[in-house]
Amino acid sequence: MKKFKLDKLREECGVFGISNYDDASALVALGLHALQHRGQEGCGIVSFDGKNFHSEKRQGLIGDHFTDPVTIKKLPGTQAIGHNRYSTTGEVSLRNIQPFFADLYGGGISIAHNGNLTNALELRNKLVKDGAIFRTTSDTETIVQLIAKSKRLKMLDKIIDTLFQIQGGYALVMMTNKKLIGLRDPFGIRPLVLGKLNNSYVFASETCALDIVGAKFVRDVENGEIIIVEDGKINSIKPFPLVKSRPCVFEYIYFARPDSLLNGLCAYEYRKKMGEELAKESDLEADIVVPVPDSGVPAALGFSQFTKKSFELGLIRNHYVGRTFIEPTQNIRSLGVKLKLNATQTLVKNKSIILIDDSLVRGTTCHKIVKMLYDAGAKEVHVRIACPEILFPDFYGVDMPTKKELLANNKNNQEMCDYIKAKSLKFLSLEGLYKAIGFKERNKLYPQLSDHYFTGEYPIKPSDLLGEEKITQLSLLSGKSNN
Repeated sequence: MKKFKLDKLREECGVFGISNYDDASALVALGLHALQHRGQEGCGIVSFDGKNFHSEKRQGLIGDHFTDPVTIKKLPGTQAIGHNRYSTTGEVSLRNIQPFFADLYGGGISIAHNGNLTNALELRNKLVKDGAIFRTTSDTETIVQLIAKSKRLKMLDKIIDTLFQIQGGYALVMMTNKKLIGLRDPFGIRPLVLGKLNNSYVFASETCALDIVGAKFVRDVENGEIIIVEDGKINSIKPFPLVKSRPCVFEYIYFARPDSLLNGLCAYEYRKKMGEELAKESDLEADIVVPVPDSGVPAALGFSQFTKKSFELGLIRNHYVGRTFIEPTQNIRSLGVKLKLNATQTLVKNKSIILIDDSLVRGTTCHKIVKMLYDAGAKEVHVRIACPEILFPDFYGVDMPTKKELLANNKNNQEMCDYIKAKSLKFLSLEGLYKAIGFKERNKLYPQLSDHYFTGEYPIKPSDLLGEEKITQLSLLSGKSNN
């Protein structure tokens, strides 16, 4: 299992697809650029020119590889799909970079997948026993294998047959020699939107990717819906029994780019509202409100405007420090937060500070930031978090620590406050979070969102796990079963 190194939750992937457009791969590259925040380890594009499929995959950022006209020329065609990867299941290697392509009976198919299958190991073991040969350690290949093994005759029927076997949170964009297909899991945990550019239809993980290519947002792909694009027309089918939608709450809190639309509002607006609700729940005298950049800025603005306390950039972020720079040596890594953030000394000196961030995961980064502010002369540092305590791990495509590594799962509020060395610590309540997102209250019987991070109420129970002691991020590293 991959060790969780960072102190932020990480999305797994971003997907993008377009049909009926000249130089489709160039637009896919642009769309993936807008979705770069959803995955930085690898990127790939597969195109179809009417006769043949073409594939190019690279490790690293889309801008480092797919801005070259020579690379784009290797991807001809009017139909293409693409993928940005941040691995949760499977190792970091070129073979795991998507989209995957397979030449099946009935024609070729390419798949880009955002999410995680909760029964991937169970299905993989069964497929291997039946003679399947896996080339990757990604759970996405399980989907490809299931489609290949299906006894149904038509490709769409093979896909539907596969969907009834897999479990988890997923958004898929698929491409055959005739169709572009976008679909979401029955609960709609992972996001996918539909857009239109002239006579072309577009699928993307977020609306910001539609904006960059000039496409108009049409609507969200609904939970449990399959949208098929063929010959410039769309067809929608819903093969699953209907259940209430439960999109991931962290799209609102952190994952979605601030300018992306969620239920008609930009994510930025929800995050400001979370700061406002946090302020309503706080009774604290302090001199200034300081965000942890960039994630805490909207909430800090909402907090500041509601309380009429001064909003100040007491921490400055260095935007030119990349992961490739900070990872190579232990000496570099030991510098930690100082490489990315620095306190504005004359601003914070002798000040009582309300420090705002969007979440608290392991607490290691927060501890260093609090110390940095005190070292810069701050009189007091009060930490306020614009979401509830994260108590449980995720299994639907988010890379995060195990229960043992989650600070709130192992310490009470005072112990957490002592650990990060703050003067006080307070989290936004679950009720306040739901109000900020636009619900009067949380429906206890049928929660409106996938909020298992805070409640432990999973929409889909992971079948790959054996007991509470096995609640860890699912992994297929080295191809060995965890069962």
